[in-house]
Amino acid sequence: MVGLRPHVLDAKQKLAAGRAKLEARHRKGSPGIQVCRACTELFDSIVLGLFNQALVDLNEAGPEGLASQVALVPHGGYGRGDVAPYSDVDLMFLYHPAAEERIKPLAERMVREVFDVGLVLGQSVRTPREACQFARSDATIRTSLIESRWLAGSEDVYGQFNRRFKRDVSRRQASTLAAMEEARHEERSQYDETVYLLEPNLKRSPGGLRDIQMLRWIGFVRYGVASPDSLRLRGVLSPVDHDALLRAYEFLLRLRNELHFSAKKANDVLDRAEQMRIAETFGYPGTEGLLPVEQFMREYFRMTNAVRNITARFAASARGGSWWLAALAPLVSHQFEGDFRVEPRQISANRRGLEKVQRSLVEILRLADLANLYNKPIAHATCEAIRAAVPNLGDEVTPDAAARFLSLMNQRARLGEMLRTLHEMGVLEKLIPAFTHARSLLQFNVYHKYTVDEHSLRAVEAATDFANDAGPLGSVYRHLKRKWLLHLALLLHDLGKGFVEDHSEVGLRIAEQVSQRLYLKPADAEMLKFLVHKHLLMSHLAFRRDTSDNELLVRLAVDVGSPETLEMLYVLTAADLAAVGPGVLNAWKVEVLTDLFRRTMQHLGGEDPTGESEMRLEHRRQAVLDQLRDEPERGWFEKQIDALHGSYLSATAPATIADDLRPLRKLGPDDAVARGRYLPETHTTEYTVGTYERIAPGIFSKLT
Repeated sequence: MVGLRPHVLDAKQKLAAGRAKLEARHRKGSPGIQVCRACTELFDSIVLGLFNQALVDLNEAGPEGLASQVALVPHGGYGRGDVAPYSDVDLMFLYHPAAEERIKPLAERMVREVFDVGLVLGQSVRTPREACQFARSDATIRTSLIESRWLAGSEDVYGQFNRRFKRDVSRRQASTLAAMEEARHEERSQYDETVYLLEPNLKRSPGGLRDIQMLRWIGFVRYGVASPDSLRLRGVLSPVDHDALLRAYEFLLRLRNELHFSAKKANDVLDRAEQMRIAETFGYPGTEGLLPVEQFMREYFRMTNAVRNITARFAASARGGSWWLAALAPLVSHQFEGDFRVEPRQISANRRGLEKVQRSLVEILRLADLANLYNKPIAHATCEAIRAAVPNLGDEVTPDAAARFLSLMNQRARLGEMLRTLHEMGVLEKLIPAFTHARSLLQFNVYHKYTVDEHSLRAVEAATDFANDAGPLGSVYRHLKRKWLLHLALLLHDLGKGFVEDHSEVGLRIAEQVSQRLYLKPADAEMLKFLVHKHLLMSHLAFRRDTSDNELLVRLAVDVGSPETLEMLYVLTAADLAAVGPGVLNAWKVEVLTDLFRRTMQHLGGEDPTGESEMRLEHRRQAVLDQLRDEPERGWFEKQIDALHGSYLSATAPATIADDLRPLRKLGPDDAVARGRYLPETHTTEYTVGTYERIAPGIFSKLT
């Protein structure tokens, strides 16, 4: 502090004392917005003190001084009035062109002294014309200046800028909205596209403060007002969304203040250590099966999810539709059963269709199934109508509704997106009540990156993505006949988390309840329960046990019981890993899982649907033929070898296969042959039975 001018030293002490008082208010539970407003006032008083002293020292005080030609203009968070205790101070020195030479000494001094006081200053020195020109060319500058206000100096200079800026924005509504959304999309991409990131940035992650700011900017550009209160009065923000937005805003501001006060510097990252500390500081008690930190983060995710959805809906409404698409719609779209219109880019409900979806779960699922079939999203206005109506729907799931849902689950085109849309509208919880508990449920460990509901949805998306995989996962996924059952198991597999009991055991009961709720056939219900209950089985064996142990393979084969179940479990395991976080399912893990899958399949007598072993199987067939080269009627043996299961060919020595085939060549039409062989390596006995199909219809599928 040596060398600081007295007024700068006083300002520095005032800042420290002011922050200490604000922290004391915060610790006593003062609302976040009040602390931020008071912080803004503190910064204002310091900046004004430095400004007035500079005018005096530069002989620019009085009516003819610089104050008549220069305006101090806070913008961004400082302009908005919700600046955090250690946030940057964004300040524009706006001046009349006639003051160009005189502004420089003032701006240089202000920048130096604001820094000496202890504030981080983001500054610019511009005429009203220059400010508007920069705003037109840069979306970040444009959005920051939307949140500008006059602080000191010439109101006339500020008025010139404000009128020109509003006029420019009004003339360029479409391009401004597009530029803002593009800039926000790029920012989201840096901080992960999902709101459920487990170490989020309060400002920049989806659903954070930036999304609330985005809504304000859109409101200013489209409707001329930015505050949620004004937007509600204009009728463009519903009372429900307005109240939810303000609750989230207050929650996030108080949380951000806590991070700043604790770090004694700007900090917007809610890492795991801070999550645990804040959960304790804010007094979250936790519940049975739910840690305090998990309870705290569940509230965080619910708040940010609401912000993301409200902002997305508001942006869609403000954006509106293209007039030329609306004009062409009747020519390039068609009605579906008199209720829905299939348009080039979306599917919407007409007046009659809206009446149906607003009162019937069956009709909502009919629309979702149709949208998935046509591979198009549901129109925003239609989603809004459904979202508003869902709370009034009953909790009963009729057989028709269940059939519609399972039909949707069997079509992979937009399945992940449709399920996500149903979840956001509250429909998924009507079908699967356990999703209510899983909504925004944190998995507080170093392994999972997403909440339970987000992880479940991503697991379904990962499975459907396997359809385009050229490797073994793609081959097996495409080979599955009941894909809907796999997708449903993935949707349910982790819903048992957040309870005291092991989540697989809770999941088993959830799967049983869902089976009854969706009227599943007994065989389908048993498969679903097994997949949910044992969804970790292959992963544990592949990565925690010695998979060269043949006994392990036999036990796994006994547990799954059939080739189809093994195929389902294989794909489910891979999709579960892929949904944990980026890069978790790597090439090595796929290789290990695939090896376990193939070798277990050999014990089940099923075909290998991966397709990668066909060349190897062909070599095996040739090796068997070589064993039979001295036998007559070689063509008969070739026909039988071609019909053998791939797993039998892979797992059985060529000489043994030849020994199995020789007795069959002389088998009479009413005869059967059987033999047993003890396998010491697995402590099992293998029986081989040969006869004709008509003796025991259905027992053999390929022997001729």
